[in-house]
Amino acid sequence: MFSNRDADPALERDDAWQKLDRPLRRILPRSLMGRSMLIVLIPLLVTQAIALGLFYGTYLNVVSRRLSDGVTGEISLVIAMIEHTSSGAERALILQDASSRTQLGFSFHPAETLSRHGTNHVLGPMDDDFARSIQQTLGSSYDVDWSGAPQTVRASIQLPQGVMVVMVPAKRLNIGPIWLFVVWAVSSSILLFLIAGLFMRNQVRAIRRLGHAAELFGMGRDQGPIRPQGAREVRQAAVAFNRMQARVNRFVAQRTAVLAGVSHDLRTPLTRLRLTVAMIPAFGPIRAESLKPDLADMVTDIEDMERLIGSYLSFARGEGAEDPVLTDLRGMLEDVAAATLRAGGHVLGVEGREGVEAVVRPDALRRVLTNLAENARRHGGAMRFSLREGTRNIEIAVEDNGPGLSASRRAAISELNGTSGSQDGQSGGLRLTIVRDIIHAHGGSIRLMDSPLGGLGVLLSLPK
Repeated sequence: MFSNRDADPALERDDAWQKLDRPLRRILPRSLMGRSMLIVLIPLLVTQAIALGLFYGTYLNVVSRRLSDGVTGEISLVIAMIEHTSSGAERALILQDASSRTQLGFSFHPAETLSRHGTNHVLGPMDDDFARSIQQTLGSSYDVDWSGAPQTVRASIQLPQGVMVVMVPAKRLNIGPIWLFVVWAVSSSILLFLIAGLFMRNQVRAIRRLGHAAELFGMGRDQGPIRPQGAREVRQAAVAFNRMQARVNRFVAQRTAVLAGVSHDLRTPLTRLRLTVAMIPAFGPIRAESLKPDLADMVTDIEDMERLIGSYLSFARGEGAEDPVLTDLRGMLEDVAAATLRAGGHVLGVEGREGVEAVVRPDALRRVLTNLAENARRHGGAMRFSLREGTRNIEIAVEDNGPGLSASRRAAISELNGTSGSQDGQSGGLRLTIVRDIIHAHGGSIRLMDSPLGGLGVLLSLPK
C-alpha cells in the first residue's frame, strides 16, 4: 500500500498541468492562424502596457512634480512678499505685479476661512503632485478645484490674514492630453497587429495549400507539384513534399510497369513449353533418347521463369528493411567478379583503389552488381569493373564488349516505364529497373553510356 506521501511529485505536477490545460484548450483558438495571431497579440499588449506604465511611472510623474514645484515656488514667493506688508494698497500692488510677471491670477480675501480642504481632481498624477507640493512648501490649509473655470485650476490657500486665491492655467501643471498617448499606443498596436495578420495569413495559406495537396494526393488525385511559397521552412516542406510525391509516383509507375512486363516476359517461355508439350507424340512407343532435347529446353524455360519470378520478388520486396552499414566496395566488386567467373563469365579485371568504403545496403548493392554482371555475361562476353572515388561521390562502372545500345534505346530504357526494352528481351529490363530503384533509394544515380570496350557501360554514382 502506498500513501499520499509516496506519490511522485512529477506525476502530481503532470496532473495539475492537465487540469489547467483542459480549460485553456477551450479558450484558446484551434486554428494555426488564431494561435499565431494570439502569439503576436499578447506580447504586443504586454509591451504597450509596460511602455504605458513606464511613461506614467517615470516621465509623467517627474515632469508633473517639476511643474507643480515651479508653480508652488512662485506662489510661496508672492505669499512671503505680502506677509511683510501692512496696507491693503501695497498688497494689491504686489499681487497685480506678480500676476503680470508669473501668468498666475492672484487675489486676496481678508478675514475669510476655507470651508473645505484637499483636491477634487482624479484624472492624473498632476493633482496629487500639486497638492503635495503646496502641503510641503507652504504648510497651510488649501483647496484645489480643477472643475471650475475651463483650462484653469483654482487654488485657495489659508493665510493668517485671510485666504489667497490663485488662478493657475492648466497648461502650467498639465504636460498635455493623456488621451493622445493612449490613442497613439492603441492605434500603433492595431496597425502592427494588422500587418502581422497579413504576413501570418500568407504563411498559413502556404501551409493550408500543402495540407490540401497532401490530402488530394492521399486520395489518388495527383494535382502535380505545388509551388513553394511562404517562409523558408514552409518552402522546404513544399519541396520535400514534391520530392516525396515524385518518388511515390515513380514507385507506383515502376511497380505497374513490372506487373505488365512480367506477364509479357513469362508469355514467351510458357508458349515454348506449350509447343514442346504439343509436339510430344500422343500414341506409340516413346524413346527417352528422342525426348532429351525437348526436356532440356523445357528445363531451360522453367529456369528462366524461376529467374524472372525471383527478380520480380526481389524488386517487389524493396530494400528499405536492410540497414545501411559501412561497406568495402572494392572487396564487393571482387566478390561479384569471382561469382561471375564461376557462372561462366569473362572478367577482364577489377580496377580501383583498395579500401574505398561507403555507407550502403550491402545486399541490395550486391544485387545491383550481380544483375549488371549477368546482363554483361549474357550479351557481352567480357566485362570490366572499375571503381573511382570523387570528392562527394563514388562511381562504379560495369563495361562490356557486347553489341551495346543506341542512344535512343538507352533513353527509352531510362524511362520510368521502360522495363521491356532490355538487352535480352525478358529479364534485362527488369534487372535494370531493380538497379535503378536500388540506386535511387541510396540517393545516387545511374547512367547508360558507350563502353570503351565497344559495348554498353553502366555508371553508378553513390554519395559518400
